[in-house]
Amino acid sequence: MAEGAEEEGPPFQLGRPRFEQTSFYGRLRHFLDIIDPRTLFVTKSRLQEAVQLLEDYKHGTLAPGVTNKELWKAQKIKQAIIHPDTNETIFMPFRMSGYIPFGTPIVVGLLLPNQTLASTVFWQWLNQSHNACVNYANRNATKPSPTSKFIQGYLGAVISAVSIAVGLNVLIQRANHFTPATRLLIQRFVPFPAVASANICNVVLMRHTELEEGINVMDGDGNVVGSSRIAARHALLETALTRVVLPMPILVLPPIIMSLLEKTSLLRSRPRLGLPVQSLVCLAAFGLALPLAISLFPQMSEEDLSLEQSRVQCSQCYI
Repeated sequence: MAEGAEEEGPPFQLGRPRFEQTSFYGRLRHFLDIIDPRTLFVTKSRLQEAVQLLEDYKHGTLAPGVTNKELWKAQKIKQAIIHPDTNETIFMPFRMSGYIPFGTPIVVGLLLPNQTLASTVFWQWLNQSHNACVNYANRNATKPSPTSKFIQGYLGAVISAVSIAVGLNVLIQRANHFTPATRLLIQRFVPFPAVASANICNVVLMRHTELEEGINVMDGDGNVVGSSRIAARHALLETALTRVVLPMPILVLPPIIMSLLEKTSLLRSRPRLGLPVQSLVCLAAFGLALPLAISLFPQMSEEDLSLEQSRVQCSQCYI
């Protein structure tokens, strides 16, 4: 294949992913595009150009010389900024492309050592509030859900996260057989079980009705052929697993890395570098974990529902 053809990529398909979604690598490349923070700096005029280019393609009035690469880039920009159902601009901190840069300071706060009761409650609340806003901003608006369901899921996540974090910290403080250094190290891992449990609680509260009513299933041509509770269980399990895997490297790797770095002469002699170094470690872990976690399962998967394979619309909400 010629070099120019490689740069062009696959033939453009409006509304379709650029990369093959049946493989983990293809999904990883797809989600790296979705969370690309460079789209946060796209100007209003550039966004309008991208939208107009896609409209021209849709109506068959595309100017000569427009390449597949330009069309894929235009679609990437539009999907990163504009909600596909409401056609409204998503507030920057709540875009998927803003999840890492705006979420990293919260992760740093969650992992701060020697936290008080007030700071533990604050950072857990702030983390769940940010997650709730991202989920709502990127919700599936084709089937409107009552606001009460989002509030229920949000309150459940906050209460479970705060309860587990505070409870574990109290237990650790009362464990007299731990040395101060060991106690500090263990406390650094408290955010993970708190956040993971809150994420599962949020999934169950937000989507428990799907287990009773089922979710839409489609045939190979994308036509809705009915609903399935089997598919709902499959989608709910995958979403819950994703929400457990996602915070694992974000909230487990930095404490391990920082405990090692703090023993080096660099941080011992320059303790003020501790916070900047921890911020960089959290940013690296976040940037690695998010695309890997949301690439684990395809958004569209096949499930044996009866005598034949039907394509299942999982409608996963990964954050």
